[in-house]
Amino acid sequence: MIYLDNHATTAVHPEVVEAMMPFFTEHYHNPSSGYRASRVVKKALAEARGEVAELIGGKEEEIVFTGCGTESNNMVLKSLARIFGRKTSRVITGEIEHSAVLRPCQAMEDVGFEVHRCGVDVEGRMKVDQFRDACEGAETGFASVMWANNETGVIQPIAELSGIARENGIAFHTDAIQAAGKIPIDVREVPVDFLSISGHKFHAPKGIGALYLREGVRFEPLIRGGGQEDGRRSGTENVPYIVGLGKAASLMRAALAEDRHAGITANRDHLEKRLGDEIEGVTFNGSRDHRVPTCAHVSFDGCEGAGLLILLDESGVQVSTGSACMTGKQQPSHVQKAMGISDEQAKSSLRISFSSFTTREETDEAVEKIKKAVTKLRQVQGGSGVGPVVVYS
Repeated sequence: MIYLDNHATTAVHPEVVEAMMPFFTEHYHNPSSGYRASRVVKKALAEARGEVAELIGGKEEEIVFTGCGTESNNMVLKSLARIFGRKTSRVITGEIEHSAVLRPCQAMEDVGFEVHRCGVDVEGRMKVDQFRDACEGAETGFASVMWANNETGVIQPIAELSGIARENGIAFHTDAIQAAGKIPIDVREVPVDFLSISGHKFHAPKGIGALYLREGVRFEPLIRGGGQEDGRRSGTENVPYIVGLGKAASLMRAALAEDRHAGITANRDHLEKRLGDEIEGVTFNGSRDHRVPTCAHVSFDGCEGAGLLILLDESGVQVSTGSACMTGKQQPSHVQKAMGISDEQAKSSLRISFSSFTTREETDEAVEKIKKAVTKLRQVQGGSGVGPVVVYS
């Protein structure tokens, strides 16, 4: 089986599994207890917190562990909504955000918040002028913009956007779930106030995430109770998974420092070149210059993406037609619609996503199977399958 759906989830790294195992068996104690065995667990939590902080250039005390990226997003958005209120504040976000941001924003709008959704250009990058106008026209408020898009991998100009927000007194959150561990992030240089992370996007287990809270920002807890996480997210900590997240953060930080992600980029570029050279009617969607190394987003003329997904699955290649949260839903992707892509092209798209575990041999085998699937589907669907290779740049 060739796994090319790493934006949906990644395999847990063997070193992460190894780091976690003692905390299921030997070091199972509650870190809030007072005896010596618990102090070992408490130390492990602190070390993991430090590793996550170092991955993004933050401080240990600025990291709050959560159950997942969706929880991190909801925690900060609902906190900001309570702090700013709905009478005079404005919520600013983008049209291509993940549902974990779009739906909380819609819920706020339903109860009277003013919500501005900024558009993107054909490359999938936010229109900065729209964002600036929304910030300058707000009396108070907050913004939430993803660092990298989950479907296309396109990186947003977060440094510029967060700078504009800060100049206008707008609190700024970024959903960095598809960026953390894949590209360098340094919150000492980029003035974001809040940042969300999900472990299973970079080889930690599912069910663990983190939220960065810049020192000094106001925050209202979503979950109150025993006061864990310095009162910011109560509930006994999920120690093995936190340890796993810390180990994965350490591994990704080392990979970024040593430029080992260059191999992922090379695999992606190799796949794209072969698809463009060997299949007619191929379109590569999204910015070529501003994207994470792990993602290729491709449309095939005369093919339904859902049909390609089935044929590839049968041949042993696992990809997706977009966000894993939207798989099986027939409407065109809201991300591609925001980019101005036609419904027909949007429905003919595949998201092919890589990790450091993806080999060149797997990539080449996947290309051969994609070629066969496209040929077969075009014959069945009657599409011409003829057209130029189009690259948005």
